[in-house]
Amino acid sequence: MKKKKLISGVVVSLFDSFLILPVRAVFLTSLFVAVFLSAGGLIPHNVDARQSVIKIAGSSTVLPIVVRAAEAFSAHHPDIRVMVNPGGSGVGVKSVGHHLVHIGMVSRRILDEEKAVLPKAHLHTHVIGRDAVACVISSEIHDAGVTVLSKEDIRQVYLGKVTNWRELGGPDRDIVAVDKEAHRGTRHVFMEYLFGKSRVKTPGVDLVTGSNNEQHTKIALSNAAIGMLSHAWLDNDVVGVGIRDGNTILTLTNDHVKNGTYPMVRDLSLVTDGIPNGPVSKFVAFLLGPDGQSIVREMGYVPVQ
Repeated sequence: MKKKKLISGVVVSLFDSFLILPVRAVFLTSLFVAVFLSAGGLIPHNVDARQSVIKIAGSSTVLPIVVRAAEAFSAHHPDIRVMVNPGGSGVGVKSVGHHLVHIGMVSRRILDEEKAVLPKAHLHTHVIGRDAVACVISSEIHDAGVTVLSKEDIRQVYLGKVTNWRELGGPDRDIVAVDKEAHRGTRHVFMEYLFGKSRVKTPGVDLVTGSNNEQHTKIALSNAAIGMLSHAWLDNDVVGVGIRDGNTILTLTNDHVKNGTYPMVRDLSLVTDGIPNGPVSKFVAFLLGPDGQSIVREMGYVPVQ
């Protein structure tokens, strides 16, 4: 276990799970991390927004970008406090809509049903980067020869109709199919590609996880797993596979993310209720500026500027 890094200028509460980082991210490692913005200590959640506090919650995919940006931003704005909580894209949208936070982190499109239950909210999306969702497998399966799966292969695994890797050209080993919680943005993108809709039942699933770090850990600890992750989380233990769609094999590269030829590409966004002003506007502008876009690239995602 790496020693946790205390980040000056931002308060981070990690309730999802134990956080393990992608290779390109220098971040936090603990179940609950409270980082003090000032000697005053942890800021309670009922602090008045007029005291220059920015509250942020949502996608665990966007989380590493926002935490690193908050650290850099607070170095230039020591009078502005930043509080960040994960929880998933659905939590980000709902929290903004109910005015529990100023910014929601979202790694998928906002759903019509979310807008319907938030009629008084004027949700405004600020795209800060682009990401791709990979179909990932345990490195042992990849090393055994499974480097490409067809779209239909993956569908059949999640429907429970293909249950052993030997059916897909791999070893005689039961497949451990890993899903994500229904409100997670990564799952929405993955299932929309496979089934044409995000709300899909997956009877072939053996395990449901929350954040990217949790799923990464489960797949890395297995020798027979398949799952879905942001491409920034791929490493030697959790490997992305090529996807055969017709006669074409779609590989996940930054160029394919930029030009849209890889099928599971998504925007990484900050969502506000209306056009932001004051400290929130400054933070959004920072992430869209050269320093913020450099952080997006550093975290393994594709900048939009």
